[in-house]
Amino acid sequence: MAKVLSSTALSDNETAMPAASASLLQRLACWESFLLLVTVAVFFINAAASPYFLDVWNLSDATFNFTEKAIIVLPMAMLIIAREIDLSVASIIALSSTLMGFCAQQGMATPALVAVGLASGLACGLLNGLLVTRFGLSSIVVTIGTMSLFRGITYILLGDQVLNQYPASFAYFGQGYVYWVFSFEFVLFLGLALLFYIALHRTNFGRRTYAIGNNPVAAYYSGINVNHHKLVLFVLVGVLSGLASILLTSRLGSTRPTIALGWELGVVTMAVLGGVNILGGAGSISGVVIAAFLMGLVTFGLGLLNVPGIVMSIIIGVMLIVVISLPIISKRLLAKRQGGAG
Repeated sequence: MAKVLSSTALSDNETAMPAASASLLQRLACWESFLLLVTVAVFFINAAASPYFLDVWNLSDATFNFTEKAIIVLPMAMLIIAREIDLSVASIIALSSTLMGFCAQQGMATPALVAVGLASGLACGLLNGLLVTRFGLSSIVVTIGTMSLFRGITYILLGDQVLNQYPASFAYFGQGYVYWVFSFEFVLFLGLALLFYIALHRTNFGRRTYAIGNNPVAAYYSGINVNHHKLVLFVLVGVLSGLASILLTSRLGSTRPTIALGWELGVVTMAVLGGVNILGGAGSISGVVIAAFLMGLVTFGLGLLNVPGIVMSIIIGVMLIVVISLPIISKRLLAKRQGGAG
């Protein structure tokens, strides 16, 4: 009887072990869970590597490394899910900042400067959206063109000037704190992330976004105004780019033609790292939020170790390749295990 029980227990253990392994692989296959695991690992590695990392004020400073880009990636994720993209976001920031700088020189108060920043971002996003939806042009081609257009206008208006005559109250947006170590930028990002999470995952607007991304023709014949929906998304990207321009200009306290140069790559990378399918139809706000924290922790930790910028770029590139590859490998291993069990 004891032998029967022991052999039965052994058999149960043998079947339980592959089941546990399969369960682990399934959890790893979940993009958000895997990213969260990597983010936690990076946090502890940074804590072990630098004695200054766990200081609460240093952690607060770390949020400035990613909040402005992360604010843009929220609507960008929805736009990519809908099979479009905007590569002009960094140039929109530069143009919005330039217009705010000239208005500040004319003595405009802080509320008016905020309105100028948001309005200029809205106008740029509207232009991109109209060119794509009204003329049927490729969003990649259009936004590469407007990327050069907006940045070129910035260089023409500024030349080699630096505009820094902003009102003292304007500094709060990029340098102020809501409570203790929680900056205005960070709190604003968390609030916007919650709003975009609800919009994408809990409303008809979000369902229409996924429907367009999966099959725009079917979405059209089901009654969705595809072009109008995409136009709204382009405008949202423009407005949030204008908002990021306000925050970045406020934090730097100045405007120059090279402001936010190269940010478009960082924003798109953050979206893809967060699990947004570059071909459209899939992605989540929670994934891009985790990706924003991950990239912020990596860049801040490397900065504390005085790692040169070029080396930092290489490390981030390798990290991106590894993080993208491992879930795919885990899914293949899971499929092989299930095939072997069958």
